[in-house]
Amino acid sequence: MNDVILKANNIHKYYPSGKEKLHVLRGLDLEIKRAQILVIIGPSGAGKSTLLHILGGLDCPSKGRVLIDGVDLYKIPDNKRAKLRNEKIGFVFQFYHLLPEFTALENVILPFLIKNARKMRKREVYNRAYELLDEVGLINRAHHKPDQLSGGEQQRVAVARALMNEPELLLCDEPTGNLDSKSSERLIDLLRSFNEKNHQTLMIVSHNESMNKVADRVIKIKDGRFLNQNGVN
Repeated sequence: MNDVILKANNIHKYYPSGKEKLHVLRGLDLEIKRAQILVIIGPSGAGKSTLLHILGGLDCPSKGRVLIDGVDLYKIPDNKRAKLRNEKIGFVFQFYHLLPEFTALENVILPFLIKNARKMRKREVYNRAYELLDEVGLINRAHHKPDQLSGGEQQRVAVARALMNEPELLLCDEPTGNLDSKSSERLIDLLRSFNEKNHQTLMIVSHNESMNKVADRVIKIKDGRFLNQNGVN
């Protein structure tokens, strides 16, 4: 098996801005190895989130290609890209994106329902969701809705949800951005523990340099360019 899970070549992203183009990403090359924790650090507006969305199949690059396990994400039909994304990639966002009318348990289960709508075994699904909530320290909050949870608890529910389908690659967009320092530390430790236990590959984009301590590798980005390396090693 190839030890590179994700490879991106010459990634550009630009948006129309009047008569000009707003060039957000400027020719980025990147490789991520299996079971690696990669942290991309940069200020607001550097292009971090745009890059993560492109690598995760959520937003098409203006130029360049992204391969996950050798599959070119933007050369396959939308439905196949969505299927690959659901099976291989988990997302953790800064703003949680939990459904307010659902409990923590129900929010965690959602990705599995999408993936296995016709062959779901209810007991197995619920057991796995409970196990994940236990691992993130929220088994006693399983039946609470998001507005009954703190920010740190909501983010841990989001992590459990991202792991429900056992993705090979976990993409985290400013995961501590809305958390206090204590909750941030707990989340960082949690992400590292999942990497060590399950050998999942993590890519974290953040402006918070405390994320560096969890990383196997750190890349700095500014104005759509990598500063310290080209992302390939």
